[in-house]
Amino acid sequence: MSGQSRPAAPALVSLLLLLWHEAAAIEVPLDPKIQQDLKQPPTIIKQSVKDYIVDPRDNIIIECEAKGNPVPVFSWRRNGKFFNIGKDPRVTMRKRSGTLEIGFRSGGRPEDYEGEYQCFATNDFGTALSNKILLRVSKAPLWPKEVLEPEVVTEGSSLVLPCNPPPGLPPPFTFWMDSGMNPIPQDERVSKGLNGDLYFSNVLVQDAQTDYSCNARFLFTHTIQQKNPFTLRVQTKEPFNDTSYNASDPWGGRKVAESTPTFLSPSGTESAKMVLRDEQLLLECIAAGLPTPTIKWFKKGGELPLRKVKFENFNKILKIINVSEEDAGEYVCMANNHLGSIRHSIFVQVKAAPYWLDKPTDLVLAPDENGRLVCRANGNPKPNIQWLLNGLPIESALPSTNRQVLGDTIIFRSVQIGSSGVYQCNASNEHGYLLANAFVSVLDMSPRMLGPKNQVIKVIKNKRTFLDCPFFGSPLPELRWFKNGQGSGLDGGQYRVYINGTLEIKRALAEDEGTYTCVASNILGKAENQVRLEVKDRTRIVGAPQHQSSIRGTTARLVCQVTSDPSLAVTVTWTKDDKPVHLGWRLKKDEESLTIPNVNEGDEGLYTCTVKSEIDQDSASARLTVLEEASLHPSVSSALPPDRPDPPMDLDVSDPAARSVRLTWIPGNDHRSLVTEFLVQFEEDRWEPGRWQDLATYPGELNSVILQLAPFVNYQFRVIAINSVGQSQPSRPSPRYKTSGAPPDAIPRGLRGWGSKKDNMEISWEPLLDLERNGPNLHYHVWWRRKDSGEPWNNVTTADSKHVVQSTETYVPYEIKIQARNEFGSGPESNVITGYSGEDKPTTAPTDLRVSKVDSTKANIHWKPVDLTSVHGEFKEYRLYYWRESSLVPGLSVSKEKKTKGFYSTVAEPSAILSDLVPFSKYKMFMVVANSRYEGPPSNTLEITTKEGVPDAPRFFKINRRTLDTIYLEWDKPVEPNGILIGYRLKYQTVNGSRLSPPHLDTFPPNVTDFAVRLPDRSTRYKFFLSALTQVGAGEVFAEESPHFANEAYIDQVDIATQGWFIGLMCAIALIILILLIVCFIKRSRGGKYPVRDKKDLPLDPVDQKDQDGSFDYHSDEDNKPLQGSQTSLDGIVKESDDSLVDYGEGGDGQFNEDGSFIGQYTVKKDKDETEGNESSEATSPVNAIYSLA
Repeated sequence: MSGQSRPAAPALVSLLLLLWHEAAAIEVPLDPKIQQDLKQPPTIIKQSVKDYIVDPRDNIIIECEAKGNPVPVFSWRRNGKFFNIGKDPRVTMRKRSGTLEIGFRSGGRPEDYEGEYQCFATNDFGTALSNKILLRVSKAPLWPKEVLEPEVVTEGSSLVLPCNPPPGLPPPFTFWMDSGMNPIPQDERVSKGLNGDLYFSNVLVQDAQTDYSCNARFLFTHTIQQKNPFTLRVQTKEPFNDTSYNASDPWGGRKVAESTPTFLSPSGTESAKMVLRDEQLLLECIAAGLPTPTIKWFKKGGELPLRKVKFENFNKILKIINVSEEDAGEYVCMANNHLGSIRHSIFVQVKAAPYWLDKPTDLVLAPDENGRLVCRANGNPKPNIQWLLNGLPIESALPSTNRQVLGDTIIFRSVQIGSSGVYQCNASNEHGYLLANAFVSVLDMSPRMLGPKNQVIKVIKNKRTFLDCPFFGSPLPELRWFKNGQGSGLDGGQYRVYINGTLEIKRALAEDEGTYTCVASNILGKAENQVRLEVKDRTRIVGAPQHQSSIRGTTARLVCQVTSDPSLAVTVTWTKDDKPVHLGWRLKKDEESLTIPNVNEGDEGLYTCTVKSEIDQDSASARLTVLEEASLHPSVSSALPPDRPDPPMDLDVSDPAARSVRLTWIPGNDHRSLVTEFLVQFEEDRWEPGRWQDLATYPGELNSVILQLAPFVNYQFRVIAINSVGQSQPSRPSPRYKTSGAPPDAIPRGLRGWGSKKDNMEISWEPLLDLERNGPNLHYHVWWRRKDSGEPWNNVTTADSKHVVQSTETYVPYEIKIQARNEFGSGPESNVITGYSGEDKPTTAPTDLRVSKVDSTKANIHWKPVDLTSVHGEFKEYRLYYWRESSLVPGLSVSKEKKTKGFYSTVAEPSAILSDLVPFSKYKMFMVVANSRYEGPPSNTLEITTKEGVPDAPRFFKINRRTLDTIYLEWDKPVEPNGILIGYRLKYQTVNGSRLSPPHLDTFPPNVTDFAVRLPDRSTRYKFFLSALTQVGAGEVFAEESPHFANEAYIDQVDIATQGWFIGLMCAIALIILILLIVCFIKRSRGGKYPVRDKKDLPLDPVDQKDQDGSFDYHSDEDNKPLQGSQTSLDGIVKESDDSLVDYGEGGDGQFNEDGSFIGQYTVKKDKDETEGNESSEATSPVNAIYSLA
């Protein structure tokens, strides 16, 4: 009966863990102040290795160091008994450490201290243990003296020369030499075995020409010991002549009897080998025979894992590194020559010392919290798990109602101060053990601020901003943020508070400046810190340097104009090709530019202007190109800008290999900008012909590169050159190059198993990419089997990307792996993954759905869980459907849309909190259990009523109308009153910069939704805070601020014609117009005097500037020029022009005064005279304009 009940224990433990819920453990920060005050059990931080071999010539040091608060005290056990260090003068312990030092200056034998040691580190809160350290002294014994008779052997027969080195610690390394200290040559015929013996598959006469001595090298003592040499006597049937020997005929033409292969090591036809997981497996087969046999290896029922297999000692040794369970099986070595072959089977069994699946970790809890320690290990055979508390078996510890041991798990419930201790988990089997310490510390600590005090944070306007407030306490404190010490906590809107205490401001504006206070509080107290936030304008370059080319010897000037916040100091630096520019006698920098006089070829490059403030920076770059002087190159009349390079030319493919080829090209003209890199593209004609794809980029100084290619692809290549301006056109394609095929290198990705129906499992994966196929006829080999069943693998080969396994049980785990294959062979196998067959509908419903506490927005929900086996799939959650049936506010209609909320719980009495309910409402709800695909039947329907709460903010609140002395406020009732509305509360106060006056407070009945505020003067600004009221209290505040008077474009019905400033402006304009009219009238009455010439076609005399009566001629020097179309003769006589003043009059009747002055308004040809500069004051006066209209 006991044997039958044992397998059920792990299942019981797993079920209990599923039904239990824990709080997250506290993470203690590494802040020195916290660590200094933190009381903590011991932790081993350094120890010697488990198997500790020491050199007998040195002092023995056994390490053991631990940390803790208070500082731990150390003690040792040797061979399971207390080791009294004080009684042995040779043994000392280092200060503040448990490390032992054993010295032998005063005598003594190191062998006397061999044994098993274990260190104990103890303080007020528990005891931590080191591993059991097996101390052994290195030994290098002498070879026993013996007289070796000559080995007599017949030519062609086999021979084994035994080594049998003395048993050292650690075992020595052996090798064979002759008396002259020359190594014995080894080959397929002569080789050393794993045991150190020297094996001859067949003996030649020449083997007797030397002697053979086995040597042992001891690592610790660095000594080599030599065994007495063997000598050989080879008997032959025919006389041997040295001169007839050659490598192709070692027998010298004599007849030597040949023999079929036989095994020298191992003997027989079968043998067994056990190896531990993660170690290396060495299998050896050495055969005798003439001719010398060759050795081949294979594995029955599978293929050798080529990635882990190595063949050594001329194929006589098979080595597998990092052995895993799948390497177990039957390995066969075959020896053959032309006379026959033999086989030997080696059955390999893989065992495993314990290894961690889930190593226990330290647990820090607050009082009344829950937690657990988990210790899971695997091995072969299955490890035994033993728990200890402070170094003693947990069964012998004082019983505790807060602690429960369930196999590999310890559960802690409602821990209390004084429950601290160090727990040890020991996982062991016949091949080894694992020991882990994990302390449980129950910590109570008042809140503490970990960051610097009163920081000033400067940020850029409109940037996302984070204000840090690192804190710690136990129990975990609640943290809230306040601005300028007022209002409720900041969270929501543009603010977001993270669990680590950081406050996020989504977009920092000028009004966000101020002092922010973070307050952390728990039941033991509270702590606070302040952060001053300053919002600054962005630093930026408004005038960036431009690409330019300068002729050698001229001056170049690169502009960099900057704007920044006035309160921030900025620095402007220049770099050339990413290296600092050295300013001196030639290069000059001012606030807005960099000047380079007398430019030369060394000044050419990419110049970058970088402007930095303490919180941000900006940069801009431009390339300076230096050209030769124009006198040397007459065609260069101006500085030419850089341009895109020409495409590379003459692509050539050479040095072909299986997966690579060399591509060479000639670069094109770079057009005054160096090529920085080349982009190589490829096109293949099998999968996507005509589509060019990027292959690789290479530095601009290269023009010949090795391209890494994929197998089974017909490539052609092209190259694109890139400089600072851009990319060149692609080069002409290279000749095609086709790579040979190979087995796939890639493992199909995305392997998964899932059920589309309750009785199947679909195994799907992503097919290999076209360039991963490596050959034709790509297909996939898929294996699957039920997990932990031990049954053989099922498999199928398909060209599709999925396979459906039919007739499965519902929701059963399967192990799955896959391998890609093509005509050239098989690719690597994937790791084994776990998939599941399909799910079915859950058959049972949660029962006894009820509530224990209901307030305005939350309800505590309870129910009885279902049996998890009835879920018929992966348990996802208990899903609660709930809807608002009605509101208790009369006349308020509500939406009855169903909502859902999921709860994951596997405890025996599950409960949850349903939040975000609307106050003063009736709700109905029911619950189902859900797996990944289906929901089960519903539970009983429950009806609850939420309590009255505070109302939402008013629907709107705005400054609807404003005159010079009054502000009109208007609002509407909240969308959700959350109770019976009893009125509104309005708080308002004047705003003067960042200062606020004492607030005014008014309340209104629920039917009042407007209010007027009289202004003491029109520049007064107010900030208003409006909230609705129920019996519970005031609701969410709606805040508005009246804008500046100058910006108030929304003021309704203001008659601009009645404003004093408008009347004054109109009067001023009328007065200016009247003055202009008077001045023009006076000038009109005086008139301009124009001289009348006898001949109108002669030009006016330039000397004739003034008439005798004192009036001026209104003409300029331009008037002395001939009219357009006239010609001046050599003697100065002006010929008649085609133009005349008649052309500029009204029709042909020009009007003149008595004195000959022209008073008509120019019309048709007026523009011509104006463009020639012949304008008079009359021509532009408003009076003449009136005349012309008449």
